Amino acid sequence: MSTHLPDHLAAGYRAFIAARSPAERERFRELASSGQHPSTMVIGCCDSRTAPETIFNTAPGDIFVVRNVANLVPPYEPDGEYHSTSAALEFAVHALKVKHILVLGHGGCGGIHAALSPAAEPLSPGDFIGKWMSLLDPVAKAVGGNSHMTAKERQSALERIAIRHSIANLRTFPLIAELEAAGDISLHGAWVDISSGELWSMDPETGDFERAERPDLAD
Repeated sequence: MSTHLPDHLAAGYRAFIAARSPAERERFRELASSGQHPSTMVIGCCDSRTAPETIFNTAPGDIFVVRNVANLVPPYEPDGEYHSTSAALEFAVHALKVKHILVLGHGGCGGIHAALSPAAEPLSPGDFIGKWMSLLDPVAKAVGGNSHMTAKERQSALERIAIRHSIANLRTFPLIAELEAAGDISLHGAWVDISSGELWSMDPETGDFERAERPDLAD
């Protein structure tokens, strides 16, 4: 069967059709006919190692996901420019009427590393990553200038601060602020350690990150 796709994608699709699709055939039919109704939106990083659907073991239709470099949320700016993440937020909140929005960060984030290395050579003349990560300029400068922290500590600190920064930006969207004040939507933050799989969730009152409980795993 020719799909005009890379071999590994074609093989994955064949495995999906052969094994997964039969078990979930009725669910897919329902999703196709009734549309999507997820209660949760996840704003994650486009890093290939941190797929929210894998981390939270969700089924198709369970969560509405947007991914970008370093899982950032820009401030509300209705200026007529192109705003991909804001467009996804608009659809999730206004059309899907999600009840939860989670900003999901992770360890070893390349975007955060770029924010802490402003003198680094841009990857291309457009420097799209540099421009995007400039959303974090104020906090990145504060963390990057802390000589009492190691490079790894600065990286980890900014990864978590960026999550809080994005949640603050979520509140600049008028409807999100209104819904949160009314108790009709809740904002969450979490950070995942890629190497261990440990998930740390943010306390909404203090902003501290606490490790989520998980069952003991055999070695």
